[in-house]
Parts: sequence; C-alpha cells; structure tokens
Amino acid sequence: MVNHMKTTLNIDDSVMAQLKQESARQNRTMSELVETALRALFRSRKSRVSLPPLPSFQSGGHLVEIENRDALYQVMDGR
Repeated sequence: MVNHMKTTLNIDDSVMAQLKQESARQNRTMSELVETALRALFRSRKSRVSLPPLPSFQSGGHLVEIENRDALYQVMDGR
C-alpha cells in the first residue's frame, strides 16, 4: 500500500505556471512532477555527499615545464 500525504505549499506564480504547462505536456499530474523533482534533488544530494576524497601524493616535483613541448616529449619517450 502506498501512503500519500496531502500538504500545502506556497509556490511562485511563474513556477506554478511552468509546472502546469509541463504537467499538460507530459500528461502527468503536478503532484507526480513535483515528487519526481524532489526525489531527483534528494538523490543528487546523497550521491555528492557519499563520494570519498581524492587521493593525494608527493610526486617529487616536475621533470619539465609543460610549455616546453620538446622537453615534455623527451621525458614521455624516456629519453
């Protein structure tokens, strides 16, 4: 059984107009669109928080200035 809660929201008139248009365009209820948008918001927030930090390391410094193409190619080729 699916439970639904009825609530009242204050939504800007221009946003409500867009919601009504999109609802008609997709042939879906405004409630369906709002629920879908909220689920996407919560899903994206959860995925951003759960990412581990990037690793860091000590490289010992750079071998060449990357603007010097010839020196860069020499290092890449192992010369």
